[in-house]
Amino acid sequence: MLLPGLLKQTEFLIENFDVSGRSVLVMGGNSEKAAEKILTSGASSVEIIVEDYEQLLKSRINLKQTPGIEVKMMEFESTDYKPNSFDLIFAQGSISVVGRNKIIKEIRRVLKSGGFLCSGEIVKFKKSVPPFVNNMFENSSLLPLFVEEIEGYYGERKFELIKSRDFSNTLRDYYSEVIKKSGEAEKTLTQEEKSYYKKLLNRIHHESNVYLKLGGDKFIGFVVMLLQNKKES
Repeated sequence: MLLPGLLKQTEFLIENFDVSGRSVLVMGGNSEKAAEKILTSGASSVEIIVEDYEQLLKSRINLKQTPGIEVKMMEFESTDYKPNSFDLIFAQGSISVVGRNKIIKEIRRVLKSGGFLCSGEIVKFKKSVPPFVNNMFENSSLLPLFVEEIEGYYGERKFELIKSRDFSNTLRDYYSEVIKKSGEAEKTLTQEEKSYYKKLLNRIHHESNVYLKLGGDKFIGFVVMLLQNKKES
């Protein structure tokens, strides 16, 4: 599963939370393996939402042999779900973005009172990071929180932290695999496709190089949290 945290976030969830009989929403592309694991662990229903058509097709193809998981295309900031629709929302690397405040507001709306959020977040190890790291964040539309302020951020939004774990040690393997996979993919692309995906490929290479070669690992981490929604029913 090619997401920050790799398979560790899913393992963390299953170890610390009983998904049996729960209705679950998974937010973000490349989350098919997490969705499958949650379903086979006893969830009553699992849905995935992605934000673009390409991810929609990719997820549906990857889940072709796994009946019971529905994939839909929606904006994370404004979904089509009714209030109080889910017992659990699983988001791996899909909240640490520029629109995070609106996404969290939407998550609270569609979560049941007392429902849970398992969020994997790109974080900053220092409040002030060097320009080359900030540049990477801007190019990737990331808006990471300072690691020591993340619990307070969610507390202000009526989430109680149940448990957390630092999986920053997975990022080196993640970015190394990203470079490998993107290199393999580029070899199969036509010139027209390379031109179409140029911006995406450049972003991937830049982000990976910042972490692997320029010292970004001193400033960038990945933390997984299990949080409970404390809103009124």
